[in-house]
Amino acid sequence: MLPAKLALIDDDAEYSDYLAQHLREMGVAVTAYRDANALLADPGAYGHDFYLVDLMMPGVDGVELIKILRLRTDSGILVVSGRLGAEAFNAVMTSGADMYLAKPVQFEQVVLAIKAVHRRAARSGVAEGIWRLDYRNRELIAPDSARVQLSEADVAVLDCFVQAHGEVVTREAIRQGLGKSGDHDDMALNATIYRLRRRIERATPLLVPLQSRSRVGYVFRATLTAV
Repeated sequence: MLPAKLALIDDDAEYSDYLAQHLREMGVAVTAYRDANALLADPGAYGHDFYLVDLMMPGVDGVELIKILRLRTDSGILVVSGRLGAEAFNAVMTSGADMYLAKPVQFEQVVLAIKAVHRRAARSGVAEGIWRLDYRNRELIAPDSARVQLSEADVAVLDCFVQAHGEVVTREAIRQGLGKSGDHDDMALNATIYRLRRRIERATPLLVPLQSRSRVGYVFRATLTAV
């Protein structure tokens, strides 16, 4: 499943042109922007079904662009960038991107990643069913009855969302729930959230309702109850 309309934001003209052509041949309506400023100046900036973003661009960089997009759209966001390392990964994940690929990468791999992210987004309506946190058995029960085996840290994180009743939970509140405090634990928190998302993804094809909120924290965008 590919999105109908995709925004490609990358200042590498040659790479961007060839990738856009590849996607158009697969039936995707691609609008290419040379940098984030060009996208944000477009009146239709937030009307795309999917965003493919580079990190290193003049003007507003990729991380800041992701934060802006996440305030206005739930569309899929895939980062494809030559910027490597744990710092880049942390910045991407906490800003609200759905997936990160490091250049150099084959166009076929980019297409597969777009399909995977967009498929989950398309199932968001199903994900809005009731999710249940089973404390005794350390399981998260999805609306499709899939059972996600949880670690103690996973249970502590999800308990924060149960108590929040759909509101955003700050990063500091989650750190306290995990028995940690201080900005130096940000990397550990990012890793915990990432592993939890992956456990859910492996257990069910439903969209993972756990989403980041730029500079604030995370929100569980579905009904979550305790059993």
